[in-house]
Amino acid sequence: MNIAAVNPNSVEVTREQLSWMAGVLNVHESPILGFWLLYAAIIITSVIVYNLGFAKKLSVLKNVVIYILLLIGALPLTIFAIGMPVVESLLIAAAVLGGYRIRHRHTRKEQGDNNTAVQKS
Repeated sequence: MNIAAVNPNSVEVTREQLSWMAGVLNVHESPILGFWLLYAAIIITSVIVYNLGFAKKLSVLKNVVIYILLLIGALPLTIFAIGMPVVESLLIAAAVLGGYRIRHRHTRKEQGDNNTAVQKS
């Protein structure tokens, strides 16, 4: 049984085979730098999505644990993001959660104004 080592420089990847963000970050031209830039993009968008939709007031130690797990979980997501639209999906999730947060704040502000008007009467 002959197992040949694969030379990473001999693998041809075109931009069409990549997700949009991986193509923008030139993962096909500079794989190492592109991978880490894609990892950073996933970390940033994951933190935004977490803070917009799921974050609660926690102690510092619990926050540290959550962010460490987020950093670890972003590694497999980065591998998937080379060919699938992971960053793009996180951007859409951030936009939806941001819109919800703005709408929710606006509704609570209106309800607060209605309550103060009723109390003045």
